[in-house]
Amino acid sequence: MKKWLLYVGSTLLILLFMVQMGWLQMIGINRISFGGDRDDEAERTDTQNFVSEDGVLYRVKAEGEYFYLYSGESGEWEKVFWRGVNVGAGEPGLFPGELTISYEDYLRWFGYISEMNCNCIRVYTTMRPQFYQAFYDFNSTAENPLYLFQGVWMDEEDITTYADVYAENSKIKNEFTADALNCVDVIMGSATLPERAGFASGTYTADVSKWFAGWILGIESDPKFIQNTNDSNPDRNTYEGTYLYTYGATPFEAFYCEVGDKIISYMTEEYGIQCPVAFSNWVTTDPLTHPQEPHEDEDRITFNTESIRSRAEYKSNLFASYHVYPYYPDSMNYQEDYLSYRDADGKVNTYEAYLKDLKLAHTVPVMIAEFGVPTSRGVTHTSVMGYNQGGVDETGQGEMLADMFRSIYDCGYAGGICFSWQDEWFKRTWNNESFDIADSRPYWSNIQTSEQSFGILAFDPGEEAVCLLDGMRDEWSEKQKVLSAGFGELYMACDERYVYFMLDTSGSDAYSFDEDTLLIPVDTADDQGNTSMNENGAQFDRAADFVIVINGRDNSRIVVDAYYDSYYFLYGEQYQMLEGAAPVKNSGVFNPMMLCTGYEMTIPGSNRQIPFASYETGRLSYGNGDPSAADYRSLSDFIYDKEQGVLEIRIPWQLLNVTDPSSKQIMGDFYTEQSIASISFEGFSVGAGLLADGGMISLSGSFTYEAWTMPEYRERLKPAYYVLQEALKELK
Repeated sequence: MKKWLLYVGSTLLILLFMVQMGWLQMIGINRISFGGDRDDEAERTDTQNFVSEDGVLYRVKAEGEYFYLYSGESGEWEKVFWRGVNVGAGEPGLFPGELTISYEDYLRWFGYISEMNCNCIRVYTTMRPQFYQAFYDFNSTAENPLYLFQGVWMDEEDITTYADVYAENSKIKNEFTADALNCVDVIMGSATLPERAGFASGTYTADVSKWFAGWILGIESDPKFIQNTNDSNPDRNTYEGTYLYTYGATPFEAFYCEVGDKIISYMTEEYGIQCPVAFSNWVTTDPLTHPQEPHEDEDRITFNTESIRSRAEYKSNLFASYHVYPYYPDSMNYQEDYLSYRDADGKVNTYEAYLKDLKLAHTVPVMIAEFGVPTSRGVTHTSVMGYNQGGVDETGQGEMLADMFRSIYDCGYAGGICFSWQDEWFKRTWNNESFDIADSRPYWSNIQTSEQSFGILAFDPGEEAVCLLDGMRDEWSEKQKVLSAGFGELYMACDERYVYFMLDTSGSDAYSFDEDTLLIPVDTADDQGNTSMNENGAQFDRAADFVIVINGRDNSRIVVDAYYDSYYFLYGEQYQMLEGAAPVKNSGVFNPMMLCTGYEMTIPGSNRQIPFASYETGRLSYGNGDPSAADYRSLSDFIYDKEQGVLEIRIPWQLLNVTDPSSKQIMGDFYTEQSIASISFEGFSVGAGLLADGGMISLSGSFTYEAWTMPEYRERLKPAYYVLQEALKELK
């Protein structure tokens, strides 16, 4: 009997623990409240800032075309246009799932964001307790507090594995729902989340409901995921909930309706509070038809949030949320009616044309919850507007973001939340993800990867700058000298983003920047490279894999041995998208360094053929790279100061075929391995010579560096910050 009682008691304790952890919420069993009923919970909230209606508290509502915020001071509802920024979970050296950003960092960032004249932020998933505590502490004393749009993430590995929200006994749906309900408790400052790899955990005590603007549930859903859910579950196309219901819905829409209803129900029943709800969507799955979209998957399926309706009991109401970028998908560049659209300034504005169409498809307020342009050196997609994914200067980024904010405002949207607050070193991009090591991405800054540079806040490498690229000698020491030539002395250095070269010609009048062609050959990989350049007849005493060619402001570049050209190997040899024969070793041929921006495609309706697209990413841009300079150009690669006699150059690691500088890995022999595989390297052999001098250029210089396990970095507000600060003043 005693053993039986012990067994029953133990079982009950385990069940109680699981209930209080929220692990059984997915099956409808909620936490037990020991602190009183719903009214008691509501009482601990600052109720003077909420409207009470039918026993429900709310202070934010979506109505008509806009949001309205209740003012406890005036007792009135005030229309608000949301001006915000998405805040990520990553910082250099760590993947976002590690969630290590400190309370102090968040508190400082919230101050910056508020001073930029934003009134809201958005996060994609439950953050660690220090985020909400910092948010609470900042808002408690802020003259202009920020409001929070909270996201709930969906497990992308499960999506890849199951491709159906109802597969494996509704695994995706149940876990997504449980995370959403847990997040309600987090917002209310009443949660303890257990340790779970890749997820936030800890005890949450900061009640931020006073500044809670609403939910944006889910992620950009892959069309095949939606299609498979619909096809595999044809009978699950309706849902009748307490607050939400479906009307002419698909099974995927019914799934979101159910999750939305459960989160509203739980927040209402447990805390007596309601907030607006939206479901994350994007152009690929919008309710519109894009007749000139060349890629089938980009217009094959619709996720129409208009099929999700609300009942009168839901006071805060639904809204729609979309991610809309000016360069993606390709229909943004080819849809005929968009190309003929002119904005108020008389310029082609395909972005605004799309916004007008999208707005007409909705009866609820619509927010653009993601939009942006990155300041990366590498370009991934191009836009007919010039608002490209990459290759955008940091000042231009601000001007483009401000322009998109104005379009969103002028088109009658409820708000815009730009992407993103901080740069994210862990990100990858489709057109160069084959050229690095996935597990090492957070440990260095790949300026060639567009996804890493969307931030308004930059993470510059190093605790202090190794080289400002300003044409000044003061950062360089004699220990960095790698070789002497008759016309000058060559120095080298590196950080987590670039390899730097400095040529000091102050002791000689043998070099003319405007008239001479300078060659800097670089050897990285053994047993390959060229000992000559067929193009100009230059000769090297050691095989060079790359040559930096400085030929004035407008005709300088880095070129690569044809045998070591990763672009041609990937798209020519492996994908068969480029013509040409396989190169041979020591051919004397150096290729321009190219980066793909799009594959060959056909535009529907016109049968217009768009060829394979690429650009010369190895072309070097002249300008001042010092962020404090009045003539600062963030995408500068080299600069020459005649008075100093100093030439400075910075080359991204990836343009030297380095796959991970932190562990000293480079690309190996493509044609022997038949793949882009990494091998270890020690450093670089370099030379320097003037083309006009002729003769043999000796690669007698040697540069090595120490590997690192964690990167060093420092914060910097990009010029875009200050451009937006001024622009957002006007959007009220």
